[in-house]
Amino acid sequence: MRRHASEGAGTTREKSVVELACGMPKAELHVHIEGTLEPGLVMSLARRNGVALAYPSEEALRAACRFRDLQSFLDLYYACASVLRTEQDFYELMVAYLRRAAADGIVHVEIFFDPQTHTARGIAFETVLRGLRRGLEAGRILGLSGRLIMCFLRHLSQAEAFAALAQAEPHLEAIDGFGLDSSERGHPPSQFAEVFARVRSLGRPVVAHAGEEGPPAYIWEALDLLKARRIDHGVRALEDPALVRRLVASRIPLTVCPLSNVRLRVFPEMTAHNLPALLRAGLCVTINSDDPAYFGGYLNDNIRAVAGAFHLSAAEWYVLARNSFEAAWVDEAQREAWTRSLDEYFARQGYPMAGRA
Repeated sequence: MRRHASEGAGTTREKSVVELACGMPKAELHVHIEGTLEPGLVMSLARRNGVALAYPSEEALRAACRFRDLQSFLDLYYACASVLRTEQDFYELMVAYLRRAAADGIVHVEIFFDPQTHTARGIAFETVLRGLRRGLEAGRILGLSGRLIMCFLRHLSQAEAFAALAQAEPHLEAIDGFGLDSSERGHPPSQFAEVFARVRSLGRPVVAHAGEEGPPAYIWEALDLLKARRIDHGVRALEDPALVRRLVASRIPLTVCPLSNVRLRVFPEMTAHNLPALLRAGLCVTINSDDPAYFGGYLNDNIRAVAGAFHLSAAEWYVLARNSFEAAWVDEAQREAWTRSLDEYFARQGYPMAGRA
């Protein structure tokens, strides 16, 4: 892709572009709230709630974050989630993430939560939802708006997903959408077509994890059977040119998580990531942190890692931020207001980008 005309090749200029990208207003659309559970908070909540862990210290917990694949991560993820017991725990978890998000220049978040992870341990659905919703409302003080997306765990059955939905239905006013997450291998979206049909009948939008470990066929299923409005990850879409054409034509967003992809061995290293190719293909790509407590950092950490590998131009970072607003579940007036703010930010920094996306 072309660089902005004023960009040089020097180290100082490259650094300024990274700082530009980190400071730009943006939305985060793919983050699991349980995946923001930092080791310090894990240990604190374990002590408060009397939960015995297999890890004696924060250092031991951090050392465990060396994953072979998605499943090895999920094993640790679910073990750490066991410390979350009370409404206050979920509130503190949400507020801790939102403070980091605000520090990264994020103005809007759409956050996944996995109630089945908690109800299976005897935690009431209402406890989880009240704590997270209260935390999300507190985020307004930090200048963030937000949405909550309830996910079904695909390693469990569709019958269990229906049971989770039954718990959710009395609280739909507090749930902004539904998604599908957990291990892709052997769990295609088609296994959940009926429960997502029910979700859509309730008037809630749908997203789905697909095309991370799973093949492009899973993305097709998420679109055709689940009617997903966004594809979470989707990096394997490039293996299917017909799928790429469809995604480009329909402007279906891909919520890409670079550090996560490397940590889970989807790509062996950041320089092998296909993010630049996704951008060149004209896809509506966004950058997100996924499970930042486990994968090496939050949104700006992902930006720095991508910048170090690819030295994207200011124009490319602008497109990524603007895509995040395009993909967000907000009304047009809010989207236009954020885009104007983005244009003004780039213009103040000496990069007039209005009309380039």
